[in-house]
Amino acid sequence: MSSFPRRHLLQIEGMERPEIDAVLDLAESYVLLNRTGKTPRDLLRGRTLINLFFEDSTRTRTSFELAGKRLGADVLNMSVSTSSVNKGETLLDTAATLNAMHCDLLVVRHDQSGAPHLLAQKVEASVVNAGDGTHEHPTQALLDALTIRRRRGRVEGLSVAICGDVMHSRVARSNIHLLLTMGARVRVVGPPTLLPAEIERLGVEVFHDMAAGLAGVDVVMMLRLQRERMARGLVPSAREFFRFYGLDQAKLAAAAPDALVMHPGPMNRGVEIASDVADDPIRSVIREQVEMGVAVRMAVLDRLTRAALANA
Repeated sequence: MSSFPRRHLLQIEGMERPEIDAVLDLAESYVLLNRTGKTPRDLLRGRTLINLFFEDSTRTRTSFELAGKRLGADVLNMSVSTSSVNKGETLLDTAATLNAMHCDLLVVRHDQSGAPHLLAQKVEASVVNAGDGTHEHPTQALLDALTIRRRRGRVEGLSVAICGDVMHSRVARSNIHLLLTMGARVRVVGPPTLLPAEIERLGVEVFHDMAAGLAGVDVVMMLRLQRERMARGLVPSAREFFRFYGLDQAKLAAAAPDALVMHPGPMNRGVEIASDVADDPIRSVIREQVEMGVAVRMAVLDRLTRAALANA
């Protein structure tokens, strides 16, 4: 357990490579177990996992629910829209309520950056950040890394282009931190209005042209255009965005011939990515990302539970 001593998983930034490798290696074993149906359902038996999602989610919430159940946990999905939070209860009061329930694992998605960190300071459970505002989405970056590693055998030395709405993307931030820690070369590609100021300080290359940004890369990671988070005027129209920054076969031709195509979902077809690229049976690994999500989240729940037991 010395390779993953954390009580919570709140962000990728600050994680060391051995910690990341520990999760990915364990997730590899869970991929195989999930495919055979022989998952260790006694690991979390008697423990309670609460999914507390303040934002809509399909893939992340469902995969955490599956992960918890496959490990034997009692899983509760709290509907924020019908809870006391919707009646004005503060986040700290919610934390007090969760403490009274004596849950063991708390998975949190929130529209405000830092909300999972605040809860982690106030609850006794281990907290997993399932996405907070525009800050981070650590398990998404881990499952992306696992997908790349399984297809390419490594992450180190690969060239990865993260394209589109980087400004509002917690997925982009987590992936930048993880990929650089694992030894990959990272480019960000997008219009100036959708790239954070001085993002190159993170150690990435910046491009505003897709042909130049995708030249020779091994992985093309597209991002959802997050209109709900952006001010007006950042993008003239969905049609114009797709014309210049949407991934189609013509733009993909600039990448390496065997480049992988990724997208965290949900996809806006015809906006960030063309359907024939998203559904490409050889180059697209978008569906594989979903499968890896369950395995990675099982590994995270496993590591956090074992760390809590070791420190009890």
